[in-house]
Amino acid sequence: MKNTYKSIYTCCLAIVMLTSCKKFDSSINTDPNSPTKASGTQLIANAQLFLPGISSSPYGVHYPQYLSNTSFSDNSRYVTVNFNFYGLYTGPLMNLENVIKNNSLDANEGPVVNQIAVAKILKAYFFWHMTDRWGDLPYTEALKGSENFTPKYDKQQVIYNNLFTLLDEANAAIVAGNIKNDIVYAGDITKWKKLGNTIHALMALRLSKVDATKGAAEFNKAVTNGMMTANTDNLTYPHLADQNNENYWYNSFTRLGRNWFAVSKPVVDFMQPLNDPRLPVFANKPANTAITNYVGLDYGLPGSTTVVINNYSLLGSNLRLQNSPVALVTYAQSLFAMAEAAKLGWISGADVVAKTNYDNAVTESIRQWTGSTATAAAYLTQPSVAYDATDALMKIGNQRWVHLFLHGYEGWAEWRRTSFPNFLMPAPNNNGALIPRREAYPTQERSNNTANYNAAVASFPYTGTDDLNARVWWDKP
Repeated sequence: MKNTYKSIYTCCLAIVMLTSCKKFDSSINTDPNSPTKASGTQLIANAQLFLPGISSSPYGVHYPQYLSNTSFSDNSRYVTVNFNFYGLYTGPLMNLENVIKNNSLDANEGPVVNQIAVAKILKAYFFWHMTDRWGDLPYTEALKGSENFTPKYDKQQVIYNNLFTLLDEANAAIVAGNIKNDIVYAGDITKWKKLGNTIHALMALRLSKVDATKGAAEFNKAVTNGMMTANTDNLTYPHLADQNNENYWYNSFTRLGRNWFAVSKPVVDFMQPLNDPRLPVFANKPANTAITNYVGLDYGLPGSTTVVINNYSLLGSNLRLQNSPVALVTYAQSLFAMAEAAKLGWISGADVVAKTNYDNAVTESIRQWTGSTATAAAYLTQPSVAYDATDALMKIGNQRWVHLFLHGYEGWAEWRRTSFPNFLMPAPNNNGALIPRREAYPTQERSNNTANYNAAVASFPYTGTDDLNARVWWDKP
């Protein structure tokens, strides 16, 4: 009986295998928890979760003096010197590097070349943000994992050149076909292409004082390849009405109940006399109804100062909703860059082209922040705003500073490069009465990567010290 049962079982198994082997191969022999193709777009999406932190920072927002502290004013007095970059290496950059180096990405998530191109654009964006904060950084030897725990620091100029190449590669590789799992552009590869080229142009402009020839060449390359053409192209992180993905300022003001951030006096004092239509978005009027105007808070007050919060303009309510979006790279930025490039002679047209782009930049900034351009024309006719060839760079710089409100690290970078606006004053008796020029490396590097850390610090121009006052490569006095 045993032999008969065994024979019948073997025969039936053979018949099933012959008639249904394809079904067995796909449904049983493939482990859904161990896919044969890597999900590049999920790694990209995970990296995108770090994007709002580039703007929403309780430190960066103070360097260009967008916000002032109503209490606990250490940040606006530059008490913190050393800042940790490890999380950016082990988080978004490692995810993106795994996409770029992976040989088994899933084409069902969009053309593989497009997945890699998007990863390269984001890698360039994160590294651009980082090198503009810290200066020289591990780059060519970074992201090697256990192969190299002590990477050398590359000069910022070398990093910039590598990032230009990375963006060139991304632009050249993109083909038709969107990608999946994309948080910011819903997979639209055309918008990614425009973003990469806009980042390229903005990076090129950083070279205006250290290598104008290289800067102009890279800028024109980006223009030719195609930059943003509307606010709908903006890189904007879409927060949700959900605690797991909520706006940083909502968490600070509403969830934690901390009214710690008022709009600064420099911002209000510049915008209010011009009836700037963006000011009601940037700021609330004081809760004290006896005060009818906006009131900016003095910047960098001593920690012992008692501030009557109801007498000052706190950050605008609509900018701190749970789902308030965060703008990172914008069409208006690209227009301000075009205006400056024309004034510098990098592109043709001189003041005629500069004025056109400047006027459009201000208009699109107002559209972005308020949702309407109805007030733009009148705003642009005011003498302090209207384009004038004699003070064009100052007006471009001032209006770009306004436009970049809340994106502290970017506004700070442009202030360091251009010195505009020129009315920002440092917090008195802090950091030697100097506005920081960079952030210092994480203290762990002194022991984790001693030789390379010491070599990087020793090569800093002007100071040779790892502090807030050493200048990055493009920040020329």
